[in-house]
Amino acid sequence: MMALQQASAFLVLFLAALLLPPQCAQDPAMVHYIYQRFQVLEQGLEKCTQATRAYIHDFQEFSKNISVMLGRCQTSTSEYRSAVANLALRVERAQREIDYLEYLREADICLESEDKTLAEKLIQEAEEEKKIRTLLNAISVTAVNCTSEADDPPSDERQKVSSSLNAVSQCLCHSPHFISSHGHFIIAHHPKKCCDNMLMGIKSLKIVKKTMDTHGSWMKDAASSSQKVYFLIGSRNKTLWEFANMRAFMEDSTKPAPRKLILTHSWQGTGQVIHKGFLFFHNQGTLNEIIKYNLQKRTVEDRMLLPGGAGRALVYQHSPSTYIDLAVDEHGLWAIHAGPGISGHLVLTKIEPGTLGVEHSWDTPCRSQDAEAAFLLCGVLYVVYSSGGHGPHRVTCVYDPLGTIGEEDLPKLFFPRRPRSHSVIHYNPRDKQLYAWNDGNQIIYKLQTKRKQPLE
Repeated sequence: MMALQQASAFLVLFLAALLLPPQCAQDPAMVHYIYQRFQVLEQGLEKCTQATRAYIHDFQEFSKNISVMLGRCQTSTSEYRSAVANLALRVERAQREIDYLEYLREADICLESEDKTLAEKLIQEAEEEKKIRTLLNAISVTAVNCTSEADDPPSDERQKVSSSLNAVSQCLCHSPHFISSHGHFIIAHHPKKCCDNMLMGIKSLKIVKKTMDTHGSWMKDAASSSQKVYFLIGSRNKTLWEFANMRAFMEDSTKPAPRKLILTHSWQGTGQVIHKGFLFFHNQGTLNEIIKYNLQKRTVEDRMLLPGGAGRALVYQHSPSTYIDLAVDEHGLWAIHAGPGISGHLVLTKIEPGTLGVEHSWDTPCRSQDAEAAFLLCGVLYVVYSSGGHGPHRVTCVYDPLGTIGEEDLPKLFFPRRPRSHSVIHYNPRDKQLYAWNDGNQIIYKLQTKRKQPLE
């Protein structure tokens, strides 16, 4: 402040010497007037400085208050965010509980519908055996007559054979072990369970669990009444997780804890299946070796080399790690792989799970290009194709080894839209559902089916 007053005094003297004429330079009244005016100016500047300081102080207080309020807002935002996350978790848990209860209800209904007495089963099997023997005798006689009469049997004789064939097919529920070729008929054996259904639609989707792994597979034993759920993470691994039931799989915190099984060999791809307590998988590091692994004893039970050029190319274009896809349906164990050549059509092979012997192979018209997964239902191959993220996944190729159904017999089979391709889709013949893995989500698809049309 003293420096400001001194500067003002010097400024007054300088202006007085500069502005006043010589005759007025010594006028004390004028000097006094100018000095007073500068004092007023100094007072104004002082008030302005005080006001500026007050404004600065107020702004600092305002900034403090804003900072405190922003901190409170951030705290409230974190609390609200945590509350919303907890609410979403509770809603998801409730949805899982509802899904699990619905699953148990439907499982009980299925078990009740299939729970027959032993006497009824024995009587039914005896009647079927008797009917099959009668029809086989009729077919054999008719086929022999047709062959002995001419190379090309008359139409009425072929109609008789076709009629008998249709009757046997009804008894066998269109078993794929029924093979016909140029009037010669061979029946290997009929399946234990009747199966004459065809897929008509995908009814609904349920996300059972969410993980961070893009590829993997999960399943139940397709030929056992066990409620255990098996979880296989990744496309190259040897660690398998066994959950006691679906509830334990859905809720990680549920006891008992999952059992960790370390296999003696690593699997390749996501085409693993479990059938009667055995895990079947493509052995990593081999071209076409299939391993049959005993989950109870934790030992390799058997192994086989899948013929037909298996393992040389990806079975599905949109499944970048699977070269052999195994599947199980009502008729047993199957293998799917891409055939040789540029066309890359899928090859379907029926495998006897007990001996790992090849029963028969079919070259299908279904392409591996744009395919992402496939499954079998009642002996019929359904191949799922991807539209490259621009539309829903759909079944656009169907192959029936018996020729009883074709694509023209089926409606448009669309899957609920998912953002990415499926890592695997496998059918479980016990609960009649599809078990799928899509972008880290473990999914169940419920199906709508109807009876196949009889052979013509």
